[in-house]
Amino acid sequence: MRVLILGGTVFAGRHIVTALLERGHEVTLFHRGRNGTDLFAQCERILGDRSTDLQRIGTRRFDAIVDPSGYAPPVVRLSAEFFAPRADRYLFVSSVNAYDSTCERFTEDSPRAELPAGVSDAVYDAEYYGPLKALCERAAESAFGAERTIVIRPGLIVGPFDPTDRYSYWPARMARGGEVLAPNAPSDPVQFIDARDLAAWIVTLLETRAHGPYNAIAPRDAFTLGDVLEACRAAAGSDARLRWVDNAFLEASGVGPWMELPLWIPPSLGLPGFFNIDATRALATGLRIRAPLETARDTLAWLRTRSADHRWAAGLDAERERELLRLADQRGA
Repeated sequence: MRVLILGGTVFAGRHIVTALLERGHEVTLFHRGRNGTDLFAQCERILGDRSTDLQRIGTRRFDAIVDPSGYAPPVVRLSAEFFAPRADRYLFVSSVNAYDSTCERFTEDSPRAELPAGVSDAVYDAEYYGPLKALCERAAESAFGAERTIVIRPGLIVGPFDPTDRYSYWPARMARGGEVLAPNAPSDPVQFIDARDLAAWIVTLLETRAHGPYNAIAPRDAFTLGDVLEACRAAAGSDARLRWVDNAFLEASGVGPWMELPLWIPPSLGLPGFFNIDATRALATGLRIRAPLETARDTLAWLRTRSADHRWAAGLDAERERELLRLADQRGA
């Protein structure tokens, strides 16, 4: 296949390019040149901004367009309409945030999030990430039609090269050892997908000329939070000791879910579907999920290549964690 990827140099896109090349496909990168200019020397590279410079692509035709970098609906609409006569299909990487967040369970047929009345879709605003992703999906579907569009809705994407640290905090924290504050209970559900599993499966979908929406996530019963944290400890080979602290204490102490304490979504947030995502359709079309230990080992190996003064994007500050542990001991939480 001849595939053009919009981006492809940071995280998920980088793994998708790698998977395409490993399977013998021809890849063209269209990106701004702000990251990864030293990557993928074997690929054709066209530098430009997708909102203004698509004409630089000229008259080239492609078997597929892969879009892992679309957040603003007008920009996705522009891209999809430009490529509709130039490509056979369009794969848009969306998010499970595109669903109505009040749904108890996310299936591909669950209602999508709606942008509140009076809010413009013209400029990306992180506060409306989910509704904007839903509108991006619709823009791609409108330009290419349902039979030529693939919409991928991942949950949390993890693994090497992740700039968000929303999972990476855990293997790094286990490597430091000592007593580790862990949220609520080891039996709590958690779902995510290794970026390499996501990438390999995306290539399979392109190769088999699939279409339609797919949730991209490990099944709900694949592992628990306790399984994941134990895998991180095993990967680090450390003396870390997990101290499970309940939701009530964490909330009373003002701990921020998800970003300050990664993988923690307390019930009080009213987001029941975020760790109740149906992966049946993806698994039936070839998605394979690697063991948490492999993800933890490889993520930790990559983390050890980063500079010592790297500024973490997520995770508890060490002093804050120590204070929370002290308070938890005092209160018997």
